[in-house]
Amino acid sequence: MQPEQLSALIRNRRAVFPASYNDRPIAREIIEAILENARWAPTHKLTEPWRFKVFTGKALERLGLYIGNYHKEKDPSMPDVKYQKMLRNPVRSACVIAICMKRHTEANLPEWEEIAAVACAVQNMWLSCTAYGIGSYWSSPSAILNGQEFLQLEADERCLGLFYMGYYDAEIPAGKRTGLEDKVVWVEE
Repeated sequence: MQPEQLSALIRNRRAVFPASYNDRPIAREIIEAILENARWAPTHKLTEPWRFKVFTGKALERLGLYIGNYHKEKDPSMPDVKYQKMLRNPVRSACVIAICMKRHTEANLPEWEEIAAVACAVQNMWLSCTAYGIGSYWSSPSAILNGQEFLQLEADERCLGLFYMGYYDAEIPAGKRTGLEDKVVWVEE
């Protein structure tokens, strides 16, 4: 890969939301390749804290029901349109991956380093999805952040969000970023 190809891949990565997904399934081999790329993220002391739970097929309905009902229970006055969106988003997706982290306290690392390693793994997933022409989106609803029982997590694990994936037909707008001059200070002496 040439540097300009890598730059284009990074700069074309976008959040593509489930409402834009079509019905085309994602082959299991592609999902596995995306997760394999996640596995190669940087990780201090090689703790590899990322863990993934992959929802496909009928499990997407169960995930939507869990998220919708969790939020409806917390806020009974929630508008039905919002509830219906929570039910639909997972089933609109070809795949939803719960992004989890397993702490390695024996490695004596601050938690933020483990979270950063998981975030790097997710960036690898996002870039891989972009390369495959798959839309993706990282969401962190409180239902899943508090979903230890639903996700059957171990005591030293926690969920950091959901990674929605699906092919899409819509034109995705170009991204926007402010210039480097607002964020970089050169220290040369």
